Amino acid sequence: MSMQSTDRDDYESASSGASTDVASFAPHRKGAVAAIQHILHVNPSFVPLIVLIVAIILFGVLLGSKFFSPFALTLILQQVQIVGIVAAAQSLVILTAGIDLSVGAIMVMSSVVMGQFTFRYGLPPSIAIICGLAVGTAIGALNGWLVSRVKLPPFIVTLGMWQIVLATNFLYSANETIRSQEIEAEAPLLQLFGYTFEIGAARFTVGVVFMLLLMFGLAYALKHTAWGRHVYAVGDDPEAAELSGVNVHKTLMSVYMLSGLICAFAGWALIGRIGSVSPTSGQLANIESITAVVIGGISLFGGRGSILGSLFGALIVGVFTLGLRLLGADAQWTFLLIGILIIAAVAVDQWIRKVSA
Repeated sequence: MSMQSTDRDDYESASSGASTDVASFAPHRKGAVAAIQHILHVNPSFVPLIVLIVAIILFGVLLGSKFFSPFALTLILQQVQIVGIVAAAQSLVILTAGIDLSVGAIMVMSSVVMGQFTFRYGLPPSIAIICGLAVGTAIGALNGWLVSRVKLPPFIVTLGMWQIVLATNFLYSANETIRSQEIEAEAPLLQLFGYTFEIGAARFTVGVVFMLLLMFGLAYALKHTAWGRHVYAVGDDPEAAELSGVNVHKTLMSVYMLSGLICAFAGWALIGRIGSVSPTSGQLANIESITAVVIGGISLFGGRGSILGSLFGALIVGVFTLGLRLLGADAQWTFLLIGILIIAAVAVDQWIRKVSA
């Protein structure tokens, strides 16, 4: 009896020891590269911020006070204000795993409506501006409906809308430019975003202030509101978002309508920037906005990125453009470096995405 008891105790002891051996694992040690990869995955805007800081330091060393002057640095903000505003609209769409090729056309169309309604129909500038904002929002709503309800690919929808709006813009305006002198004399409100004010030696415009407020406001909304969480959820996996109770159609409609409205504000800012209403202006805004978003670290696959990264991306382009210009370099060097940055940004995004794979 005692022998059996001893055998049973030995068996239980062995079993217990075996169980312990199987359950115990050596602690997983992350290397420095994996740690950096995780940090960038959690904070995707760090990459463009680092590139921006390095670019500013580099041109500061090469150009000295010529580049580091308050006037030069605020000039960069003035140069990127239009691209920055449009990039904010583009960012929202790309976060939902879409893309909007019509942002530039919506911007120009909205500015043309503001100008034509004022000078052709004699409406008060304030009413004309509201009409322009409404037109931009309506075009965005149509994009959203075609993507969400009809289930057409965003690329195809916005590519077609870009052509439609561009053609409508030229047909409606009869390719007529409303000159700066006319606007200054009869409707200065249209040039509101171009008004400048100085803080010390730095010069800002109303458009720059609007761009910064827009970026920070959207960044807060995306991070701290239910709507923002829904935008990320739809971009990450729309089917899973639907199953978890997110109204995907409503979210997409809100994103495309807000994108159209922001582009309309960019049209208003464009009038202030160039001083006139021209149907031929802003033709590269769609490409420039995508460039800022991609360099800014927002994933083209949707669901990941920070809208502040788009601001950093736009500023990176502005820094390289001004810096190379001050160095006397050929303008083609700017396109070359920006092209390299775009490819590098996508490569880094793919590398960071491996964390969640």
